Amino acid sequence: MSTISFLTIIRKEVTRWMRIWPQTLLPSVVTISLYFLIFGAFIGSQIRDINGFSYMEFIVPGLIMMAVITNSYTNVVSSFFGSKFQRSIEEILVSPTPTGVIIIGYCLGGILRALAVAVLVTIVSLLFVPMNAFSWPIIVLFVVLTSLLFSLAGLINGVFAKKFDDVTIVPTFVLTPLTYLGGVFYSIAALPAFWQTVSKFNPVLYLVNGFRYGFLGFSDVSVWISLGALTAFTLALFILAYRLIERGVGLRE
Repeated sequence: MSTISFLTIIRKEVTRWMRIWPQTLLPSVVTISLYFLIFGAFIGSQIRDINGFSYMEFIVPGLIMMAVITNSYTNVVSSFFGSKFQRSIEEILVSPTPTGVIIIGYCLGGILRALAVAVLVTIVSLLFVPMNAFSWPIIVLFVVLTSLLFSLAGLINGVFAKKFDDVTIVPTFVLTPLTYLGGVFYSIAALPAFWQTVSKFNPVLYLVNGFRYGFLGFSDVSVWISLGALTAFTLALFILAYRLIERGVGLRE
């Protein structure tokens, strides 16, 4: 029963974003392409190299990670809240489907969408700059864990959301500022000491730098600290999501 439920949820989630791929996949590709043109080709040509890499090479990993964060979060929060709004989530809750299967099923849909976008954005980036991978295991580990982390965050947002406006609050007022201030477009080594310290309280900084290390072999923060923090946050959100769904918070009225 668990296997059937798991595969059914995954099929539903993947079919959902694949059916409307011009709305789910292409916008990120277009947006990131504009970033490459404006910040990479036009502005980047006026900026000196960073740690021996051109500015374009420096921002590519951050832009890929930004697309991963946005798509994994958006996919799960919209899908889960949609199921809650239509009350179809109640059919899953009353079935013998384990809570863990529900969580992983929804999150895997977000992860697969994020990975699809990451591949497309990477292909686009190759049109602007050649990319070499310093460590494929680090790249894969960070992109999968990051997409899982923000899929879980999206699911939790979907649990608490009571109207469609609640779905957009966190991406607009939390994710966007954290991402833009997370070292995507700059190295914190260029900041004054005070702002370097402040930046280290931004969790996105560790995700971006860990992923960048996988491509370029250098990072503003320890890659192992980044990996440890990413793993801890992911486990914490999984436990929180599990308890919320088990108790029916925001799901049973």
